[in-house]
Amino acid sequence: MYDRKFFASKLGLAAIASMAAMIAFNIVSLSNQLGATPDIMSNMLVGSASMVELA
Repeated sequence: MYDRKFFASKLGLAAIASMAAMIAFNIVSLSNQLGATPDIMSNMLVGSASMVELA
């Protein structure tokens, strides 16, 4: 299914672009989480808990 012919098609190129975008997004979000200080992380958890209560 995923052979050279598939990736040469327009759908295959769109799949490659989609995978590259997902990988880039994961790298950016992981680097942001790794650079966060513990105070910021605790505030984020408290903020998300209050959002759950509002729902």
